[in-house]
Amino acid sequence: MRARLVGIAAFLLLGMGQGMADELKVLSAGAMQRGLITVAAKFKEHSGNQVLIRYATAPELRKILTESGAAADVILAPDPTLAELASAGKVAADTQNEIGGVGSAVLVRVDAPLPDISTLAAFRRSLVEADALVYNRASSGTYIESMLKKIGVFDQMQSKIVRVDDGEAVATRIKEGRGKELGFGGYTDVLHNQETGGVKLVGPIPDEVQNYTMYSSALIAAAPSPAAARAFLAYLATPEAQALFLASGVVPRRR
Repeated sequence: MRARLVGIAAFLLLGMGQGMADELKVLSAGAMQRGLITVAAKFKEHSGNQVLIRYATAPELRKILTESGAAADVILAPDPTLAELASAGKVAADTQNEIGGVGSAVLVRVDAPLPDISTLAAFRRSLVEADALVYNRASSGTYIESMLKKIGVFDQMQSKIVRVDDGEAVATRIKEGRGKELGFGGYTDVLHNQETGGVKLVGPIPDEVQNYTMYSSALIAAAPSPAAARAFLAYLATPEAQALFLASGVVPRRR
């Protein structure tokens, strides 16, 4: 409890007398959405700041900051994306703080039977028996494709692979119910889409082929509200915010 109170007090002190009523604009990868919604609400409760969040895939986040120059204060993105943006001078590298990781998971229609993915052998059989495999063009989808090649089913299933833009598009395709289809997405994305209805979580992919994309937060170099942004970043590092992300399906930060 003491650590939690000290952490919250620290981020509040960062913004005292420096525009803490500012509107904070956050860019975020979709995998952080389930936890970030709650975290942003708690931050507003503590600080009074309204948090506006725009979600996008990692490639879109790079494009937003490098090409369109959209004004925003904080970004939450995969570590490699932040490294690229830091090299380009778009984010302040010394403000980067790792939040945690998100693994890959399988989803199906809400009324579909659950395929067996309990072991790698069962997972492989379920893949081969599917009418289609649906995944996105973002970083998590790129990993799924490499995983299919690694376990030797990519060539066999290539004609049945459907690639869509993002996690929401995966869920939409699965909801349409075009036969025995398996969707893939970040664990937190799948939980979020399950809560909105139409799809359900089967479970994480087997440990032998599991991959965790690590996500971090950082200050955008041209932040219009830098004081509020730094206060928000400080809050993300508090035990309270970390617990909210963990509850959303994010794995613990590396130490």
